[in-house]
Amino acid sequence: MRDLNLKNEITRITKFIESELKKAGFSKLVIGLSGGIDSAVTAALSVRTVGKENVLGVMMPYRKSHPDSLNHAIELAKFLNIKYRIINISPMVDTYFDTYEKDADNLRRGNRMARERMCILYDLSAKHKALVAGTSNKSELLIGYCTQYGDSACAFEPIGHLYKTEVKKIAKLLGIPDAIIDKHPTADLWEGQTDEEEMGITYRKLDEILYNLFNLKKNKNEVIALGFSEDEVNKVISMNEKSEFKRKMPAVLE
Repeated sequence: MRDLNLKNEITRITKFIESELKKAGFSKLVIGLSGGIDSAVTAALSVRTVGKENVLGVMMPYRKSHPDSLNHAIELAKFLNIKYRIINISPMVDTYFDTYEKDADNLRRGNRMARERMCILYDLSAKHKALVAGTSNKSELLIGYCTQYGDSACAFEPIGHLYKTEVKKIAKLLGIPDAIIDKHPTADLWEGQTDEEEMGITYRKLDEILYNLFNLKKNKNEVIALGFSEDEVNKVISMNEKSEFKRKMPAVLE
C-alpha cells in the first residue's frame, strides 16, 4: 500500500472542503452519521474546516438497525460537540413495502433505506442552507459498494480518494473513539450485515488489489503474482467493471 503523509492528507482534505463550499456559496455542512468510521472521519474533518457550529450530524436508524450504530453516532457527535438530529426512517420505509411490495428482499429494502436517508439529508440541506458531505471511501467507490442515489448521493466526497485502510489510519490520528474504529464495518441495512461478508473479501486484501490495479496500473497476472488468488483478483475486477455506471453521470444519447 502507499505510504501517505497523514497530516498532509488532513490538510489537503480541509482545503478541499473549504474550496467546495466556497464554489457553491455555502458555509455549512450536513452529514449522515452512521456510527461508522467513514462518517466519523468526514464529520471530524468538516469540523476542523468550518467549525462545530457549522456542521449538523443526522442519525437515521431503521427499526432493525443495531443499537450500537446509533449509540456510536451519538458518541461521535458528542465527541465533536456538534448539533445532531435523530430521525427514524422506519415509518417511511415500512409504509412503502407494507403497502406495495411486501415480498421485497433485503437488498431492495436496504436500497430503499439508503435512498430514504438521502432524501432526508437533502431536505435538511435545503432547510439549513448546507451542502451534503459524502462519506464514501475510494475502496467502496471503485467497486460500487454503495446505493446509487442513496449513500452515493452528495455534493462532494471529502474522503473519496482514500482507501478504507487509510481512512482507519486517519481516524486514529484524529482521535476518533476506539469503539468506532475497531468495530466491523457495516452499512447496517439488515440484521447481522457486515461489509466484508457481503463483499466476500476483507478490506485489507481489497485495498491492496485495488491499489495495485488502479494506482500502480498492474495487470491481473502481476497482481496475482503478489500472492493473491486468481478468484480474489477476478472478483475485484468484476465488481469494478459491473459498477462503472455508478461512477458516471446518466448516459445521454449524442
